[in-house]
Amino acid sequence: MSRMLLTIICLLPLLAQAVKLQQGDYRYREDVEAFIQSVAASSDYSEAELVAIFSQVQHQRHLFERMDKPAEKLDWYQYRRIFLTDKRVSRGIEFWKKHRNLLQQVEAKYQVPAEIIVAIVGVETFYGFYKGKDPVFDTLVTFAFDYPKRAKFFTRELEQFLLLAKEQGLELRQIKGSYAGAMGMPQFISSSYRNYAVDFDGDGQADLFDSLPDILGSVANYFRRHGWKSGEAVTFPLQVAAANQVQQLKTSMKPNYNWADFKSSGLSTDSTLADDSRVSLVKLQLETAPEYWVGLQNFYVITRYNHSPLYAMAVYQLSQRLKQGMG
Repeated sequence: MSRMLLTIICLLPLLAQAVKLQQGDYRYREDVEAFIQSVAASSDYSEAELVAIFSQVQHQRHLFERMDKPAEKLDWYQYRRIFLTDKRVSRGIEFWKKHRNLLQQVEAKYQVPAEIIVAIVGVETFYGFYKGKDPVFDTLVTFAFDYPKRAKFFTRELEQFLLLAKEQGLELRQIKGSYAGAMGMPQFISSSYRNYAVDFDGDGQADLFDSLPDILGSVANYFRRHGWKSGEAVTFPLQVAAANQVQQLKTSMKPNYNWADFKSSGLSTDSTLADDSRVSLVKLQLETAPEYWVGLQNFYVITRYNHSPLYAMAVYQLSQRLKQGMG
């Protein structure tokens, strides 16, 4: 055996040790090291590169409370006060007027109404004013390894974020976002960014941070890819007969009933729906009593952006106020 080969064999344990996490808040964590090895084996990252990145991570445990108490746990009458404000409406109308031509182009290509696109960025970031201030990478690492009830989701998003940063040439430690790791004006999570972001301005890169054409185009593409039905309604308020069986129906986001089921349960609407129309029951709690709405396919599509009927209703009602304000 040559002296050089013997030297290499002797150094192997030291080289292996060199890729261990010996610094930072996640030092000596075997689960983190296993994740690093897995990502390095299936991507363009080296173990040493990932070790250097993860050695700088700082715990974001202060975000656990926000994750456990999202706005979507509020009742509707509380939730709508956050998003259906005169200021949000007026700013949305200003935004729409300023970018009218761009929105027309996006709407023409993806067949998603401008009012829905504007309402999404209005609810998400107040039209780009509040994009989040938490470090996305550190946030994802913290939730992936220290928040067991959603560890699977955040581990997947952490890997997606690493791949996104490599593909886009992003400085991953510089990116700020929401307490859940969503980014940019449309607040896409990493997997959504990689799957649904589009290069609408044609510069060769889908940029959800600084390119408004890419941002608005990506929101519209997200809706189209999730089954938005052009020209169809989103939701209607329901009237409940004195003799009803509404309590026998289950609320849901996905349209699991036929409209005929609702009619036989004492529910009606001023709009015309075929008996075989697929619908869902949306229950919104007001101060003294609930109100009921019928959710259609497009309502379900909005919940794919945020899995909450409150969110979908806020987007819809904001969109209608914006549309009305545009005349």
